Amino acid sequence: MTVPSRHDPALDAQWMPFTANKAFKARPRLLVSAKDMHYQSDDGRAILDGTAGLWCVNAGHCRPSIIEAISRTAASLDFAPSFQMGHPLSFAFADKLVPLLPDGMRHVFFSNSGSEAVDSALKIALAYHQARGEPERRMFIGRTRGYHGVGWGGISVGGIEANRKTFAAQLMPHVDHLPHTHDLAHNAFSKGQPLWGAHLADALETMVATHGADRIAAVIVEPLSGSTGVLVPPVGYLERLRALCTQHGILLIFDEVISGFGRLGAPFAAQYFGVTPDIMAMAKGLTNAAVPMGATTVLGSIHDTVVQAAPRGIEFFHGYTYSGHPLAAAAGIATLEVYQQEGLFARAHALSPVWEAAVHSLCDAPFVIDVRNLGLVAGIELEPRPGLPGARAFDAFVNCFHEQDALIRVTGDIIALSPPLTISEEQIHELVAKVRRALESIA
Repeated sequence: MTVPSRHDPALDAQWMPFTANKAFKARPRLLVSAKDMHYQSDDGRAILDGTAGLWCVNAGHCRPSIIEAISRTAASLDFAPSFQMGHPLSFAFADKLVPLLPDGMRHVFFSNSGSEAVDSALKIALAYHQARGEPERRMFIGRTRGYHGVGWGGISVGGIEANRKTFAAQLMPHVDHLPHTHDLAHNAFSKGQPLWGAHLADALETMVATHGADRIAAVIVEPLSGSTGVLVPPVGYLERLRALCTQHGILLIFDEVISGFGRLGAPFAAQYFGVTPDIMAMAKGLTNAAVPMGATTVLGSIHDTVVQAAPRGIEFFHGYTYSGHPLAAAAGIATLEVYQQEGLFARAHALSPVWEAAVHSLCDAPFVIDVRNLGLVAGIELEPRPGLPGARAFDAFVNCFHEQDALIRVTGDIIALSPPLTISEEQIHELVAKVRRALESIA
């Protein structure tokens, strides 16, 4: 494949997602290959990956066993219909995935992305309540600053206003939002879970009083918020949310697209926090991002209620052409084997104290007003530039790529770091040093 050069007008043909297109095409940032912890840029530089691609390459780049599994499958089965037909790999992948899931989750519905996994979760929640004879339960409670992908359902229950404002007039009805848990006056520079904020879950009681518990289908949250800038749940918050949902017969959905597959040192955040949802969405680390895939898992009682209540024929009118695609299933099986054989989840747990100390060493770096962390993820919040929110962090992002040879992610004025779980202690310190130099360079 010919890679466009920095001044190739062919760059104009693609309308890029979540990108300042004009600025990018004036000074492109092009990646042409990857291996282990590094990308290679089009000008030949090794770029240290501080974001696992886009929160997704948990096992490091271009793993041989995953590549081989995809290649072998592509040569023997390029596609199999997913409606009323199947192929062995998707069933094998589901069987291999179930032992990693929270207790009681025994069924997996495949899709192609985190956005689709979330929309599938919302539909499953509605189908479950209808099957139980409570069709009036059709309201969803999301959370401000929540991110649940870009499907119509996901942006409706999501709470990042920039993602919603263009489409606000046509979003799903019957949606409300809990307050987010981040407050610099109370939890700045927390190491791990902040001690303040569990009481914010009680806002669900107000919504129950306002809307009626018998009208609310589900509450959906990220147990660890990622795309909004790494918001770590306060001690006791998720436990309180779980108790309230159970009390009022409301389903609890965890969006674990980012927090799943070892990011916190456990298979999923649900196990890390000891809080089991009713429905869980996943993607990203599911296949180490080698082939797009998403999945939604549910408690056995939810699956059985939907399937057994339906008359003969199709029980759940939902799905995708590429659900359980052969190449994605092959990549997923190989990915889970890498996680298991190399003990990457335990490795992330062991590295977490090193990571915590390293990222908190940035507390005295220019413009830093907060550092927060959990597992192998961190948020470094910067003081906004007057009148230009987001500009300072974006300058740090550009400086990191062009001058420091590091890939970071920014959202607003927050730097988010989430490296592959294969990162070494030396590379942790190298990454943090690169971030510090970038902040000093833009000072």
